[in-house]
Amino acid sequence: MLAKATVFFEPLVYIFVLTSIVYASLATIRQIDLKRIIAYSSIAHMNTGIAGLFTLNNNGIAGALYLMFAHGAVSSALFFCVGVLYDRYHTRLIYYYSGLVVVMPVFSALFFVFTLGNIAFPGTANFIAETIIFVALMQHNATIAVFAATGIV
Repeated sequence: MLAKATVFFEPLVYIFVLTSIVYASLATIRQIDLKRIIAYSSIAHMNTGIAGLFTLNNNGIAGALYLMFAHGAVSSALFFCVGVLYDRYHTRLIYYYSGLVVVMPVFSALFFVFTLGNIAFPGTANFIAETIIFVALMQHNATIAVFAATGIV
């Protein structure tokens, strides 16, 4: 809709996106509350989607849309799982969940599958979406793609 403004503000948006990807990823590593871990990783994923939108090519936009749908499903499933855990244990701190697979084996397997989807493990929808976005970023600007991929890793 505003093509000239998009091109004009593109460098500023990429600075915000890259800073936010790196900062949110580092903040995720430091958290001990499960909901905060999911929330900060969601910030990093959505900034990857914004970077894909600002590539202004079909692959970037398609990858961003696919990432938004995939991340919406995985993130809401993870929040649901954390809600189940909180209802049962009355805490969200990760320290208190050792031995969970003994008590809740099926739930633990589902939680693990959703966690793999959240970290964009190969074979999941988030991986496919982020791969498409990074291919589009490499076509658009390889430097931005390298910094974004470093933040995601």
